[in-house]
Amino acid sequence: MATKAAMLGVIGGSGLYDIPGLTDRREVDTDTPFGRPSDRPVVGRMGDTPVAFLPRHGRGHRLGPTDLPYRANVYAMKALGVTHLLSVSAVGSLQNRVAPLHLLVPDDIVDRTVARGAERTFFGDGVVAHVGIAEPYCPHLRQAVLHAAGASGATVHDGGTYVCIEGPQFSTRAESALHRTWGAAVVGMTAMPEARLAREAELPYATLAMVTDYDVWHEGEGTVTVEMVTAAMAANVEAGRETIRALAEHGLPVASAPSANALAGAIMTDPAAIPAATRRRLGVLVDRYLPPAGE
Repeated sequence: MATKAAMLGVIGGSGLYDIPGLTDRREVDTDTPFGRPSDRPVVGRMGDTPVAFLPRHGRGHRLGPTDLPYRANVYAMKALGVTHLLSVSAVGSLQNRVAPLHLLVPDDIVDRTVARGAERTFFGDGVVAHVGIAEPYCPHLRQAVLHAAGASGATVHDGGTYVCIEGPQFSTRAESALHRTWGAAVVGMTAMPEARLAREAELPYATLAMVTDYDVWHEGEGTVTVEMVTAAMAANVEAGRETIRALAEHGLPVASAPSANALAGAIMTDPAAIPAATRRRLGVLVDRYLPPAGE
């Protein structure tokens, strides 16, 4: 069951711009050292579990996948006290068995983004850190999400690789065919660098992938269109909300995750050599590993 300190953070993807049922609900006007997040996070409670919700693309879907403030979004969640981070994302399927309107909880990622630059890490500007990301998803949070997703009534798949493309365009047929030769399960546009940043922020991270289409490889389905994706999203959104409700109700895992001490030994830079402005900016991410600023 959830401990008093546990707090669920949810970053909602395409179609999921709000989660009804939050009590003690309030919007938080948030700024971070990495800019403002996609929108004002909404903080409240579901049962005994504190929850923070952030629409990844902003209300009204104003931000495309390349333009998202990934660092600000993850930092804002960490600063709000989030202890477990769930990403809800619309994806295309790369396998026959993973049909539109199914849910999938991936266990690995291939990063094929090309234009996200500084958003890939919190570090730089005089401080170097190398974190491990062999397991980008927390296995304990994954299992909790799988259990919660079962309450949605949708077909749920355990595991599979998420290929993250740059977008905003969908894949070419050749790209889709290539991704299938890798044995990947789904393709989307937002898992990276979000998963990288969650690991640097030492947040257990999992994705609930909501399948909207068969990408462009499936001969009987034609090409992917916005209309096709939008129609499927409308059906998927309630399954996503039900999963969030069940996850909050059943409680968050307390077992140690790969992210728990991700920065232990990862910061290579001598603390005395870290610029003061960089030290202040990293704030809640590194405070437990570095001496107080000025010492």
